[in-house]
Amino acid sequence: MPVALACLLGFVAWTLLLVFLLISWRSMEALLGRRRLDEFPAGVPHGTDAYWRLNRAHANCVENLPLFGAVVLVAHALGADVGGLACVYLGARVAQSVTHVASGAPAAVFVRATFYTVQLGLLGAMIAGLAWG
Repeated sequence: MPVALACLLGFVAWTLLLVFLLISWRSMEALLGRRRLDEFPAGVPHGTDAYWRLNRAHANCVENLPLFGAVVLVAHALGADVGGLACVYLGARVAQSVTHVASGAPAAVFVRATFYTVQLGLLGAMIAGLAWG
């Protein structure tokens, strides 16, 4: 399997892991009788700060997965090798999510934004390479 496609699958797996953690947290809250399963409204902060950051980290993955997926699939269709950039992108995505869940402190937000900026730059570089390469 080409490296870029493996990174795309890695991104999907990472996104699934985050949703699994969300579902696990919600299930434990319900099983322990602290909340009902219908007490988790979409788009409205609820739960602990760490839980809400996990919720947002997952949503951010879902929002960005199509962009990365489209670029990787176009590169694959064209026979272009974006594997190295895709690996760095996936690393930055995981680092962003981990930082997001770990802390909401200003320094962590800066680090998280830096990882996201790296991802945007890498997408831009991949698109430029495909368009003009």
